[in-house]
Amino acid sequence: MTAIERPYAAVEQDLRGFLDAYRAAHPDDVLTVDEKLEGADVAALVAELAARGRAELLVCPRVSGLGGTTLVTNLFASRRRVARLLGTEPAGLHHAYQQAAARRTAPRVVPTGPVLDTVAEGPDVDLTTLPLLTHFDSDRGPYLTSGVITAEAPPGTPGRSGNLSYHRALVHSRTELATSLHSRGHLWQLLRLAEQRGEPLPVAMVVGAHPLFQLAASARVGPDVDERELAGGLLGGPLEVVRTPRHGIRVPAAAELVLEGVIDPARSAPEGPFGEFSGYSSDRSTNNVLTVHSVLRRRDALLFDIVGGNSAEHLNLARIPRESEMAEQLKSRFPEATAVHYPNSGTHFHAYVALRQARPGQARQIMLALLGWDPYLKTVVAVDEDVDITSDQQVLWALATHLQPHTDVFMVDGLPGSPLDPSSTPDGTTSRMGLDATRGPHFDAVRIRTDPARAARARELLDRGAA
Repeated sequence: MTAIERPYAAVEQDLRGFLDAYRAAHPDDVLTVDEKLEGADVAALVAELAARGRAELLVCPRVSGLGGTTLVTNLFASRRRVARLLGTEPAGLHHAYQQAAARRTAPRVVPTGPVLDTVAEGPDVDLTTLPLLTHFDSDRGPYLTSGVITAEAPPGTPGRSGNLSYHRALVHSRTELATSLHSRGHLWQLLRLAEQRGEPLPVAMVVGAHPLFQLAASARVGPDVDERELAGGLLGGPLEVVRTPRHGIRVPAAAELVLEGVIDPARSAPEGPFGEFSGYSSDRSTNNVLTVHSVLRRRDALLFDIVGGNSAEHLNLARIPRESEMAEQLKSRFPEATAVHYPNSGTHFHAYVALRQARPGQARQIMLALLGWDPYLKTVVAVDEDVDITSDQQVLWALATHLQPHTDVFMVDGLPGSPLDPSSTPDGTTSRMGLDATRGPHFDAVRIRTDPARAARARELLDRGAA
């Protein structure tokens, strides 16, 4: 796959370039809401679209409290839209992502870019003027939800590279943000290294960039992999970056907004509750403080927003890179596995796997592999390859007609789980379960079948309003 085959990997590598190109190609998949909205109306609107089976990209130019800034949200809510970013269809999403990600390309430093249109430093920094959105009534307040914190590894640190990772942020003072760093992530580890040196950690928070940069930032990679190189692979060419004025951190040259500063390991501030992927508001936080030294902003900057909670966007953005990696690993080890899917209904805790079972016990072996590889998973359902695993209804049908609990269910307990799982034990462990809903070697029934021509005729009749 070349960059030419990815029409939305724009030369400008920016959010607005993507929006213009995508709206021109798929006008029905972009919804502009011209009515005036309150901040919390946005999350409610996204939820109502999902309830109706819709997932358009939302552009909202009149959201109160944003000072006239146009809001862009729900971008990653559609797998079809994410697939289009990579020049493929939903069925080819895993393969296209892995192929592109494998061609990591070092970023290219350029002397200037749109993000340097306006630069405020020192006494001119005032975070209280930032466009911020309250998503849920249970949130502590208005949050930045799309902030990608960028950090450079200390020179000469073996096995460490630069890092991109998502972190919510709440304004704590005129020059400070309260944030949570995920205590097992690479940024947390870089902060611990800075603490050992007795120094704060220089960082830059990117708020809004090309969607493929945003997707790369959600990848789960080793500490020796810089996600900016991954972004280059997804874009089909080097990510163009500029250096921030105070600490020289490399950030996308065409970003909408960048907040440059330091995280002091000795500082803390209250943060949360915040709507998490589990569907619950959580106040679990590392309560770190990001002190901002510089604010870099494009003229007429857009606010790129990610609706939190268990929205499709929040789940897809976190899950698609991990799901793609799981699918590749599984298929390379077990060619009988034909597809893997993490349903929105299961947040990050459920996965479905389709397979062409060649011998007894194979479904169980494949489920054990998935449960062992992915620390978030609690339940895996295995089905035959003719079951559409993107449909909860078909998977539930397979469970109802193929599974006998006393022979087809197994459990493993005492394993580390997600700290945001509301059902996990006090020590953070969880149990995991495999459900074998494949037909088995002695199954003798045949699925009912309707000739495709008859199905097409039925659709034609309904479309004409004859029935």
